[in-house]
Amino acid sequence: MGDKKLFSYRCIFTASDQTECSMKNKHLIGGFFMNESWLGLEGKTVIVTGGASGIGKAVAQEFLNVGCNVVVSDMAPEAPEFDTAAGKFHYVKTDVTSAEDVDAMVKEVVDTFGTVDVLVNNAGINIPRLLVDPKEPKGQYELDEAVWDKVCSVNLKGVFFCAQTVGRILVEKGEGVIINMSSESGLEGSEGQSVYAATKNAVNSLTRSWAKELGKQGVRVVGVAPGIMEATGLRTLAYESALAYTRGITVDDLRAGYSKTSTTPLGRSGKLSEVADMCVYLASQRSSYVHGVTINVAGGKTRG
Repeated sequence: MGDKKLFSYRCIFTASDQTECSMKNKHLIGGFFMNESWLGLEGKTVIVTGGASGIGKAVAQEFLNVGCNVVVSDMAPEAPEFDTAAGKFHYVKTDVTSAEDVDAMVKEVVDTFGTVDVLVNNAGINIPRLLVDPKEPKGQYELDEAVWDKVCSVNLKGVFFCAQTVGRILVEKGEGVIINMSSESGLEGSEGQSVYAATKNAVNSLTRSWAKELGKQGVRVVGVAPGIMEATGLRTLAYESALAYTRGITVDDLRAGYSKTSTTPLGRSGKLSEVADMCVYLASQRSSYVHGVTINVAGGKTRG
């Protein structure tokens, strides 16, 4: 079977799609080649906060792959590198905990691309700490007010500032999508990560509440909750050391746990691209009746 025939066989279209399948506009999602027009995202402007690394970078790249104008907002001093063959990329250094920074970032996006269509509220931090450290009370790895405030500020205040500033534009347009990045920890809790889990549970609540408010204005609000992801540069040594300590194991044991096939019903950890694919789908016209929910991308591990 030739490449052209295989490609035609693996393309997915609805009855209304009359576009001829061709190699020039192929895109692989979930193991299937799809025409980019199927998604309806080409030329849309997407903001991805925290998009310089990890899940955020994978999400930004996937939106570029389908022809979007992608703006990455991050604290990184220099713009990350992306494949921009299919889309346009712009970087804005932004502190999402500053309302002034967020306002300036969104203004720059509008000045550059004319509007905003999709916000991926991905920026977040996780600082593992124990509520009470039996080995060293009030020690390095016991939760304190400074850590509490820092995690809550980025994971909640940052989500609020970005959603409100972009939301005003989307409401005025009468259309658009806000995607809030959550976590399986927000549904199940997580040892040594109580503040992070609490903020992600709160993000789920914000998604439901904002969906009730903005849906009337034509704006969809959805969430994505990743589970255990492959350790592909996602985690710093400082993070791994802290998390291992809170769980009473070594860093090597912690890393080995990421790859254990028994941790999820699918028998593996997730790929960053799988979270990115979900975000692209939720931003697209193919999910136009998906609203006010947080979708688990956790290999069946997470309940709820």
